[in-house]
Amino acid sequence: MQSLGKIVVASQHYPPDTSTTAAIMAEIACRLAERHEVVVLSGWPGALPASHTGPGKPRVVAIRNRMAGKAALVRRGASELLFAARTFVALVRELKAGDVVLTVTAPFMLPYAVAAATRLKGARSALILHDLFPDVLVMAGLLKPGSIVTRTMRAANSLMFRALDAVITIGRDAEGPLLSYSGMTRSKIRFIPNWATIVPGPRPLSADNPFRKAIPARFVVGLSGNLGFTHDPEIVFEAARLLEDEPDIHFLLSGWGIGFERLKQLQAAANLANVSFVARVADAELEAFLAAANLWIIPYRKDVAGVSVPSRFYNLLAVGRPVLLVSEPEAEAALTVVENGLGWVVTPGRADQLADAIRAAARSDDGAIAARAVKAAARYDRTVAMDAYAGLIDELLRNPNLSER
Repeated sequence: MQSLGKIVVASQHYPPDTSTTAAIMAEIACRLAERHEVVVLSGWPGALPASHTGPGKPRVVAIRNRMAGKAALVRRGASELLFAARTFVALVRELKAGDVVLTVTAPFMLPYAVAAATRLKGARSALILHDLFPDVLVMAGLLKPGSIVTRTMRAANSLMFRALDAVITIGRDAEGPLLSYSGMTRSKIRFIPNWATIVPGPRPLSADNPFRKAIPARFVVGLSGNLGFTHDPEIVFEAARLLEDEPDIHFLLSGWGIGFERLKQLQAAANLANVSFVARVADAELEAFLAAANLWIIPYRKDVAGVSVPSRFYNLLAVGRPVLLVSEPEAEAALTVVENGLGWVVTPGRADQLADAIRAAARSDDGAIAARAVKAAARYDRTVAMDAYAGLIDELLRNPNLSER
């Protein structure tokens, strides 16, 4: 059934980009296009995969964009500001009253452009909150809590949250920080967690696993994915150093981002025998790679609660592996681990605790964790999430007074 208004998805990351954000936004856009006209404003050049083209698929409009590396903060900030400005212009041209825009906090300046454009054109807006800024930058030590930049961003957030019609959180812990903003109301918040991209099911440990063959240790500790400013690579390396004399435990590391560059620097200097690196794993090999480890680590810095949720978490559960989370206990992933008995949670910054938890995991014979992990992953289902997104967008299209403006 065609709606009176159309849906515009504004995202810097979209296929052919292979990032998690791109995959999530493409899933949502394609699901919404089953019933509505959907236009995607994408900041990623290149040909779309065949599965994302044709009748019943979104129409993709490329926004000129120059990506800078995460370490190049000034250039990255300038390119993201320029992308947000170009997206604002494209939205003003594209939108009509009654349309709905769905966007995401990547880059963090994009939601401001969306909120301004939808207000100007009489459209409605929803934001998927993957990371809360400036809190992420404060957590990473890039901004001081009371700095002028931090205060300015928080003031801008109050205006943005007042203009937005809905904010979609992927963690329960985000509600408290959101409600600290004067422009935010509880009625605008919708909790829609991310989902496992791997079909949940226990994967047995196998000596024939291609990622495990060269490792003589009985117990393999894995670390995978993007390590950004919110992650702590040094706690993982220090734990490996503390466990260097325990030949039964080995660290298998694969990923990208500034955190992995730091890990490589540390290993180049120390050359620990119990640490191995694997090149970034392609999507086709991800399931085998995740099945190679006995335990997976997600290492956050302190103050992660309400700021960031690891999307990789659900795939780790899907293959039936316990998770060792470095995090405050009130963070979303930590709550899930403790509530469901899926592994361990240790204090940020305490490499000794991390090493002790790894030893405990290596001694554990709790085979029931795998079953509990798979059961938990099954609850984070793609279809359930897509239906929730479709339901929210339908509400915004049909009810202009869904939230208090």
